[in-house]
Amino acid sequence: MNGQLLFVLAFSLMALGLWGLLSRRNVFRIIIGFSLLDTGIHMFLVAIGWREGGTAPIVDAQATIAQVSATAVDPIPSALVLTAIVIGLAVTALMLSFAVRMYGKNRSLQIEKNKELKW
Repeated sequence: MNGQLLFVLAFSLMALGLWGLLSRRNVFRIIIGFSLLDTGIHMFLVAIGWREGGTAPIVDAQATIAQVSATAVDPIPSALVLTAIVIGLAVTALMLSFAVRMYGKNRSLQIEKNKELKW
């Protein structure tokens, strides 16, 4: 897969997620928009560290540091994405638990029908 295609897909997912966050009034659809935005950010970070024909960043007796730095994929964005996936999962689970509580109390997931949210 081409690196530019990863950037295009990442920005498309981020734009779709941001649109879902800002234009929808249903809490479940807002949560889906957040998840799409989160996934787009993960793809963007992976695309930053991706290199055409890159190898694993392993230094041993056969590969010197100079050879590895010239051909290896950057491992830092991948490590950040793994951490961000776990955090995003926890935040999504928390948002879904709030949505379940809100539905249990008000029998609706529409933001307009929640009187506690109005000023």
